[in-house]
Amino acid sequence: MTIQELQVQVDNWIKKYGVRYFNELTNMALLTEEVGELSRHMARRYGEQNYKKEVDGVSLIKEEMGDILFVLTCLSNQMNIDLEECFDISMRKKTQRDSVRHLNNKKLS
Repeated sequence: MTIQELQVQVDNWIKKYGVRYFNELTNMALLTEEVGELSRHMARRYGEQNYKKEVDGVSLIKEEMGDILFVLTCLSNQMNIDLEECFDISMRKKTQRDSVRHLNNKKLS
């Protein structure tokens, strides 16, 4: 699936099941909430915390990553922003800024 197809699929879902997009501020709050949920599962799966009962932490992490992608896509759709263009801009910026920075970082070798 391309990023464009992802944006169309989310838009179609909203139109069919979601009635309408939540406003941008609500979706930003939801995105923050989903990132927090991912953080909680990461802390329990890879950090010092643990779950209260036996669960599949990797499945929960995947679920939260999907939720984050969905809400981010909602935000981009309602703001008429092309996520593929955003990603391309980010990759160019990171490449220009970090093309040798990480290669020269002795902490990473």
